[in-house]
Amino acid sequence: MADPHRIDVHHHILPPRYVTAVGEDAIGRLLVSGKVPSWTPEIAIEVMDRHGIEKAYTSMSAPGVSGFTEADTTRIVRSFNDDGARLRRDYPRRFGTFSYLPLPYVAAVLAEIAHVFEEMETDGVCLLTSYGRHLLGDNRFAPIFDELNRRKAVVFVHPDVGPCGCQISGVPAATIDFPFDTTRAILSLMMSGTFRRCPDIRFIFSHAGGTVPFLAERLARLERIPTNRDVLNPGVLATLKNLYFDTALSANRYAFASLTELVEIDHILFGSDYPFAPEDTTAASVEGLAGLPLTRDQLAAIERRNALSLFRCEETHLATRLA
Repeated sequence: MADPHRIDVHHHILPPRYVTAVGEDAIGRLLVSGKVPSWTPEIAIEVMDRHGIEKAYTSMSAPGVSGFTEADTTRIVRSFNDDGARLRRDYPRRFGTFSYLPLPYVAAVLAEIAHVFEEMETDGVCLLTSYGRHLLGDNRFAPIFDELNRRKAVVFVHPDVGPCGCQISGVPAATIDFPFDTTRAILSLMMSGTFRRCPDIRFIFSHAGGTVPFLAERLARLERIPTNRDVLNPGVLATLKNLYFDTALSANRYAFASLTELVEIDHILFGSDYPFAPEDTTAASVEGLAGLPLTRDQLAAIERRNALSLFRCEETHLATRLA
């Protein structure tokens, strides 16, 4: 068993009530495996123990809760959040919680934000990159981000297929649609002024930010358009450097070469994407990070210390352990 020291910020759960409500077909069709992974808290903890993960912050993955009425969306989201909170209570040293929000229904979202922060004391919230044809930067979502900014929330953003998803036979959405929808979501939040207006939100973007690190200089050229100058102040690259990115499916030299050119090590967090990415992917992420040209101190920061810094209310026993 590996020494448990890693903190995983990209770790999904599949409570039975959620799987039943959304449907196995809807969940499985997005994945390389084509089927819903087996998940229980006990299985997850065994995997965490085998790969040195002390604590995981749980979240919902795509497809989220899509295509339901506002009432049903609110009900399914509440049950998911209740199950996540119960997991956190039952295993407080092993699990934290990113509560899901019932977008695109703004009033329901604001009510759920109050519930999860005030009654459940959640660690943060999880959003998908888009809802129907609306990316996160859509103006209709502005009141949501204003409230999350007021609460100085950690916001974990996970990709979905998105309004521009492309169907290629034999290529599931997770392969290319996910990273491109992450890119669009980041750009939409930038161009809408959300990042500038909400500086106290601590955003974490999945999978090393999709294609954003590779395209950073190209995105920065948007500053040349006169009408963009005010909204992009203090600059595209400066804005991107303030975001956090996880290592899920990205602990390799190709992704890291771009990511570490864009952001400092202290803005990179360990992520496994378990169980949507199977256990061998978790193992590959651990081994991939260890094989990158990182110093021991940099590796310790990515695997642990950066998360301790981000989650300012982390338990004392975690904060005082050696990295």
